[in-house]
Amino acid sequence: QVQLVESGGGQVEAGGSLRLSCSASGRTFSIYGMGWFRQAPGKERDFVAWISWSGGRTHYSDSVKGRFTISRDNAKNTVYLQMNSLKPEDTAVYYCAQRNRPWDGASGSMASGEYDNWGQGTQVTVSS
Repeated sequence: QVQLVESGGGQVEAGGSLRLSCSASGRTFSIYGMGWFRQAPGKERDFVAWISWSGGRTHYSDSVKGRFTISRDNAKNTVYLQMNSLKPEDTAVYYCAQRNRPWDGASGSMASGEYDNWGQGTQVTVSS
């Protein structure tokens, strides 16, 4: 089992930046990919970005492309989400997720059901 702990959330004004971190512990040798999702009040959990653990391939949702950057530090078993040019609609609880099974012909997924472990979430609030 892998345990995930997010940090770095907070409140920022529109146009500002935040960097989220997600540290993994436990059976970290079984990490095949990591993703970030977010959930606003009253809404479903939405995909934000994923990164493959070996090749570092990335993919973003259209709503954050060009503003957010996902990266990883394999030595620290940590994934980051750099968020720039934040907008009020980015307000949500942000969750990191980990896949502990090999991908089947893919490097990542936007589907939350493809991930096996989740962090507890960190709140991001963007004021206008």
